[in-house]
Amino acid sequence: MSEYKLVATAAFGLEAVVAKELKNLGFKDLEVENGKVTYISDVEGIIKSNLWSRCADRIHICIGEFTATSFEELFEKVKALPWEDYMPEDANFIINAKSVKSTLFSLSDIQSISEKAIIEKLKENYSVTWFSKSGAKYPILVSILKDKVTVLLDTSGVALHKRGYREDANMAPLKETMAAALINISGWTPDKPFMDPFCGSGTIAIEAAMIGLNIAPGLSRKFLCEEWDIFPSDLWKAARKHAYSAIDYDKTLDISASDISGKLVQLSKNNAEKARVDDYINFRAMDVRKLNTLTPRGTLICNPPYGERLEEKATIDILYKDMGLVFSRLPNWSYYILTSDEDFEKNFGRKSDKNRKLYNGRIKCYYYQYFEKK
Repeated sequence: MSEYKLVATAAFGLEAVVAKELKNLGFKDLEVENGKVTYISDVEGIIKSNLWSRCADRIHICIGEFTATSFEELFEKVKALPWEDYMPEDANFIINAKSVKSTLFSLSDIQSISEKAIIEKLKENYSVTWFSKSGAKYPILVSILKDKVTVLLDTSGVALHKRGYREDANMAPLKETMAAALINISGWTPDKPFMDPFCGSGTIAIEAAMIGLNIAPGLSRKFLCEEWDIFPSDLWKAARKHAYSAIDYDKTLDISASDISGKLVQLSKNNAEKARVDDYINFRAMDVRKLNTLTPRGTLICNPPYGERLEEKATIDILYKDMGLVFSRLPNWSYYILTSDEDFEKNFGRKSDKNRKLYNGRIKCYYYQYFEKK
C-alpha cells in the first residue's frame, strides 16, 4: 500500500496542539476529533510521525471503520478488512477493545470475536490452519463508540512519551508529551531565556532543551513497527541519519531548572545527561521563594505541587500566594502554571490572561497563562 490513514492519539485538550505539530512536520488535510488527529501518509510518514512527534501519545494505522450492532456483523466486517496487507503468517497479533455507549459492550467478547475473524481471514490468505504467532507484535485496538467501530493498528508500541532518557522519576512525574505540549502552547522560542522553578525530574527543562537543539524526541528509542515487513530497514536508517544531522549542538540556550529538593535536582541532572542536554541546562537546588533573575524577559513554565490531599491544602494555598509575590518581580516575563487547584488564581493574586483545561494523567488541571507585559 502506498498510503495509509493514520491516527495520532492525544491527551484530552491537546488535540489542536498535536494537529499543529503534525502540520509543521509537513502533513496536510488533518482532521481533529476528540482524543485524536487523523491524516493520510505513507510508510515514510509513519516513521516521521513516530520519530518527531513530541506531543502525540501513539501513531496508529486505521485498518477500517464501520457500524456494527451484533457480533455476527462485527465478525463479518472485521474479517472483510485487508489483514494480509499488514500482517505476515507468523504475526503475533494482540487484540484490545474499548466500547462506549454501544450495543456491543462486552470487551472480552469483542476481543474474541475480532480475533476469530482475523484468523479466518489469514487462514484463507495463507492457506494454513494454525498460526504460531512467533513473529513481530501487532497490537490491534477495536474501538466502538455509539456503534461505530474503528479498527486501529498501533505502530508505536511503547507510548511516545517514553523517550528513553527518564529511567528515574519522582513520585508523580509529568509525561514528556505533556511537558512538550506546555512548551508549545507557551510559544517559547529557543532565543528566549527559559525557567522551571519546580523541575522535579527535569522533564519540562529537558524537553525545552530538546526543542531548542532540534533533537527528535524518538531518536533514542525503538518502535514496534520497525520489526514489520512493510517497513524497509533502510528507511529507518535514513530517517535516523537525517534526524542526527538536524541536531544543532552549537545552539546557545539559556535554560534554568530548580527545585527545593536537592535529591530531585540530582535526579534531573541524571535524566538530562541521558538525554544529552545536561550541558544546556543550569540546575540548582533552590526554594521558589528565593527565585531571582537579572534577565529582563523570558518564559517560565512550571508544574508545582497540587495539594490533592485535604491536609495539604493550607500549605499549597500559602505556596501559591508566595509564588504570586515572587513572580510579580518578573513583570516582563511570561509565566505558565499547570495545577489542579481551582483556587489558584485567588491565591496567586492575579487572574490569568488565558486558561486551558488539560488532564495530567487522570487529574483534571488548568494551565494558567500569564503573558509578558508589552
